[in-house]
Amino acid sequence: MLVKTFGSAVYGVEAITITIEVNWMETSTGYMIVGLPDNAVKESLQRVESTIKSIGKTMPRTRIVVNMAPADIKKSGTAFDLPIAVGILAADAQFSNSEAIKDYVIMGELSLDGIIRPIKGALPISIQARKEGFKGLIVPSANAKEAGMVNNLNVYGVDHINEVIQFFESGEQSLQPVKIDTREEFFNSQYDFEIDFADVKGQENIKRALEIAAAGGHNAILIGPPGAGKTMLAKRLPTILPPLSLQEALETTKIHSVAGKLPENSTLVSKRPFRSPHHTISDVALVGGGGIPQPGEISLAHNGVLFLDELPEFKRTVLEVMRQPMEERRVTISRAKVAIDFPASFMLLASMNP
Repeated sequence: MLVKTFGSAVYGVEAITITIEVNWMETSTGYMIVGLPDNAVKESLQRVESTIKSIGKTMPRTRIVVNMAPADIKKSGTAFDLPIAVGILAADAQFSNSEAIKDYVIMGELSLDGIIRPIKGALPISIQARKEGFKGLIVPSANAKEAGMVNNLNVYGVDHINEVIQFFESGEQSLQPVKIDTREEFFNSQYDFEIDFADVKGQENIKRALEIAAAGGHNAILIGPPGAGKTMLAKRLPTILPPLSLQEALETTKIHSVAGKLPENSTLVSKRPFRSPHHTISDVALVGGGGIPQPGEISLAHNGVLFLDELPEFKRTVLEVMRQPMEERRVTISRAKVAIDFPASFMLLASMNP
């Protein structure tokens, strides 16, 4: 029996819906995943088999083929465990009402006992699911609040695979969608700072300079002897920047979600980010990249402040790669088969000794 479930792959800060087709044949035995999966996806069959046995179900002793379409896009990560497991059980007719599966995007990493672990990129996945007209999204409970920021889409948080099976068998009555008041979540935490620019006593000249820089979005460099307060002032700069708009908060949250930098059970990034990389950072870590391109520090500082402490200690190549992103307010990571854009609109603040 052929069954289709739906997942999502994140590229840059956008998501692409992936159709996971599961079919079994009685002619032989063995399991196979096709559609350009990486090693983490290939290993999912071992986790899925252990999970299915742990919940009292049986892994089919036939040949199982799992196809991840479109087949020309590389699939990576462990978040496809849950849709593959649900597809295998549905293909083997081990739970009823499998027709409802086609209305939902399902994502989650499985542990060996069926517990569902958090994933990266829940917000862009949720945005794409709404755009394509899916009825709902099933994600780990730790990601439910983040994904629930998207309206007109039912988002269900689950902790165990049994909850997903029961959800489809009971006609969607066993779980309640997450309810998030976006504006309340966003505006209530905008001004909740641990440190504040108002804490600084004296230093009137530099405070005035940073106020002008903050008002105009200008870059700034602080030059002074050790202990003069350069780093202390820099850390407090985001507290006098204009608050994020809701659109800016969504952009910033998508980047942090893809990078796996959002805390569990968090919703939106409501305060302007402040990133302070160490001077030993590599150029790839600063602008982004890797085999599967990930956002770098300049993208994590999008809509916020990038602080380079001890500026002369940074390698020349690291500073050189920042030229174009600072002009264009975005960075393009190019690979043989794909080019990914990450936003990088930040305020640059640097410090150095005389």
